Amino acid sequence: MKQLTQKLKSGEMSVQEVPPPRISDRMILVRNYFSLISSGTEGVTVRAARKGLIGKAAARPRQVKQVLDVLKTQGPVQTFRSVMKRLEAYSPLGYSSAGEVLEVGAGVDEFRAGDRVGCAGVGYANHAELIAVPVNLAVKLPPGADLKRAAYNTLGSIALQGIRQADLRLGETCIVIGLGLLGQLTCLMLRASGVRVAGVDIDETAVILASKHCTDAGYVRETPGIEQRLLEFTGGIGSDAVIITAGSGSLDPINFAGAVARKKARIVIVGDVPAGFERNPHFYRKELEVRMSCSYGPGRYDPEYEEKGVDYPVGYVRWTEKRNMEAFQQLIHSGVVKLDYLTTHTFDLDESPRAYDLILNRSEPFLGIIIQYGPFDTLNHFEIAPGTTRAQATVTVGFIGAGSYAQSHLLPNIPKSADVSLKMVVTATGTSSKRVAERFGFTACGSRADQVFGDEQINTVIISTRHDSHAEYVIRALENKKHVFVEKPLALREDDLIRIRAAYEEASARDPSIPLNLMVGYNRRFSPLSRKLRSVLGSGPLSMLYRINAGKIDPDSWIQDPETGGGRIIGEVCHFIDYFIFLSGSLPVRIYASALAESAHPADTVCLNLEFADGSIGCICYFSNGSRNLPKEQIEVYRSGLTGLISDFRELKIYSERGIKRRRLLVQDKGQKDMLKDFFRSIRSGGPSPIPFHELFAGSAASMKALESLRLHRSMPVTM
Repeated sequence: MKQLTQKLKSGEMSVQEVPPPRISDRMILVRNYFSLISSGTEGVTVRAARKGLIGKAAARPRQVKQVLDVLKTQGPVQTFRSVMKRLEAYSPLGYSSAGEVLEVGAGVDEFRAGDRVGCAGVGYANHAELIAVPVNLAVKLPPGADLKRAAYNTLGSIALQGIRQADLRLGETCIVIGLGLLGQLTCLMLRASGVRVAGVDIDETAVILASKHCTDAGYVRETPGIEQRLLEFTGGIGSDAVIITAGSGSLDPINFAGAVARKKARIVIVGDVPAGFERNPHFYRKELEVRMSCSYGPGRYDPEYEEKGVDYPVGYVRWTEKRNMEAFQQLIHSGVVKLDYLTTHTFDLDESPRAYDLILNRSEPFLGIIIQYGPFDTLNHFEIAPGTTRAQATVTVGFIGAGSYAQSHLLPNIPKSADVSLKMVVTATGTSSKRVAERFGFTACGSRADQVFGDEQINTVIISTRHDSHAEYVIRALENKKHVFVEKPLALREDDLIRIRAAYEEASARDPSIPLNLMVGYNRRFSPLSRKLRSVLGSGPLSMLYRINAGKIDPDSWIQDPETGGGRIIGEVCHFIDYFIFLSGSLPVRIYASALAESAHPADTVCLNLEFADGSIGCICYFSNGSRNLPKEQIEVYRSGLTGLISDFRELKIYSERGIKRRRLLVQDKGQKDMLKDFFRSIRSGGPSPIPFHELFAGSAASMKALESLRLHRSMPVTM
């Protein structure tokens, strides 16, 4: 399929052939007929991408600081990888479209193939022939709906949410500041609801257009005596509400809104303007109320609503973002809102980059710019370099999931040799899978895991997807007789872990002479400092302490979701349990977990005490409430007068009666490169996995028992 993309590094825009997106549960696959370019939002994105590197840095100071932080801890090579991954990616554009449902995912009962729909959402309603959209970001259109008009879906719902925040009544007045596409839609719906509307803009052409189609009065911002004219328009009392749909770095829109509003009026900020204002004379004396309008409405930015499709009860939340979209579509379908005049340009998809040149150069007047789509072929995968699979390869790789971590730490560290062939990479979106394939040299790319599991040439699968898919993908890889490397965790639930054990045992019994390797991405045991520490300590019971200054993450992050990410104990603390298994050479037999009571997520700040079969003991202190200036990880290990200390995988100190020995690395090394090297070596040699299965199983089981210990407030045996 074809999709419009942009490279952040150069600002280059092109229509790419990419794999179609994958639909997950509670999602639908839609063939676009039309999509709308948001000239304001998308124009800013494209303009920023076309700046030089210095201009990009000046516009993104926070991202620059993040880059410097990576440079300090991980060195120039890793920093370069992180930056180039972002700059060279194919970034999708668009967030408002209309089309026809082709396929529905599991759990979808409100849509079926053939339905006409309006779609919304950054990263979903892209400028592409095919899009995958969650059910709460799509609305079924009335029979006979005009799909070109329906493509205004997102901007219409944004405008409608701003109107709802203004809370106006029939016969009241509203002043709209900013008469671009969003402002015009706002004015159209205000007038349709019986509100008298005045529009203000710095552009005379926009004012003239609005005065003709959607306002009762219109004024250029610099009109002499404009405040008095608007006072007269409102009958001498000031406007009941002011809605700001302008985009500006100036304080003028908010201060001007205060000047023309009546006492106790509402000022609603929809556009991108500063929210600061002069307290006197207007805001303080008039007791004005300033409200922010959150995009399409309630549900926006809530992953439970947008990604999982969990609706809010209508009796408690009358107007969600989906219900706003439905209301807008009904307004335009019924003819109450007539918006055809807004569409000034229509481009075929192949010619769509010209639309952005028009927006940036302002070579002619424009307002609503539509992209239209023609016939297309649905592809299961897209060949990048046909015929490059190496016939002599011992290891042929299929890679599933290629997010930030995979592109920074896994893909660059796959051994580059004649007996390793990269066959296919699969990600949820076609743009990412194609770029990863080009960057790392895969023969083909796709969007569905079935393409990897069903490929007989692929004998090794690397899984780096969200945690909830790990268990199922591991089992499918083993059932299809493929070696498998999976990023942590191995599984989220005990029943899945038991299923993995059964699948592994069955695969091992199938042909004991050729074992299938199963590996989890516990990289820290492969760090050169870790290996040195273990060799110095030797055998015998150990006393181990691992302190992790984990830092906070967004409580709405998918990692915190028990169903998707499993939480931080399952998703990350499993790392440190495995590390103790590695150092002691023994399995955990009992675990006790205690959490900080005041933590929003108890598992974010937790202590785990472990007992091991050989008598070793260990304490994992996983804290999210520390200073960001403290290094992330410190390990202390004690045995028979020896003490080893690793600081953030950059320095190792060995304390003994003979003094202190130090080993310091130039840059942090957490072991990712050696981990993958050992994994591929084991496949080539036909030997066992670098981490024995019983250790993988025990580490995962211990992390799950830690959650049970937290819940029951008692120690738990590590058995399953």
